[in-house]
Amino acid sequence: MIDKDRLAQKCSTWNIQLTGAQLDQLDRYARLLVDYNQKVNLTAITDPEGIEDKHFLDSLLFASQPEVTGRMVDVGAGAGFPGIVAKIYRPDLALTLMEPTGKRVDFLRLVCETLGLEGVEFAKERAEEAARKVWREQFDLASARAVAALPVLAEYCLPLVKVGGCFVAMKGASAAQELAAAQGAIRKLGGEYRETRDFHLPGGDARSLVVVRKISHTPTAYPRNGGKIAKAPLK
Repeated sequence: MIDKDRLAQKCSTWNIQLTGAQLDQLDRYARLLVDYNQKVNLTAITDPEGIEDKHFLDSLLFASQPEVTGRMVDVGAGAGFPGIVAKIYRPDLALTLMEPTGKRVDFLRLVCETLGLEGVEFAKERAEEAARKVWREQFDLASARAVAALPVLAEYCLPLVKVGGCFVAMKGASAAQELAAAQGAIRKLGGEYRETRDFHLPGGDARSLVVVRKISHTPTAYPRNGGKIAKAPLK
């Protein structure tokens, strides 16, 4: 399916080293993604190099960051990016895949079982509801990709992060603009913006990792319900 040598070469540009076993897991993952995508809409990207660059390499740039450790929640996990790729790269990661759509959760289970990934929890939950349950402030790291604009995403993710942990948002070319709009929300939710790390994928697409540290408990008023979060993002 994918060209494992080509992917390994691209990864080496960022000093990301993959074992043969990890490359085999990614190859199987790609095959499962394309097959399952025929019955459940998971991704518009189904060509091998597109999967390598825009799903795998994109996720590996995230997974190779020092904050990716301990207990992680992938919010709106979708087809498993970046969470499952991070778990392949860092097998010791304790991963929770949080996804409200049942058919996507079924796919995530299938991938993890097929690839032999252990230490993965599947939470069929909306993040704003999960943060009112046992998952509130339980994670060392929360991340999300292609879920929502940063002011909204912060309210989904930061209530799940324990004090001292991190929220790392995967963003594209609009990262700086979204961050400017999200600064107030980040502060209200107990976070502190630390830095943005910028990359370019092989095709030239801009990628940014926005790193936020959780410095105080999220006030009990947050997160609000999903409708309010979307209609009136925090400022």
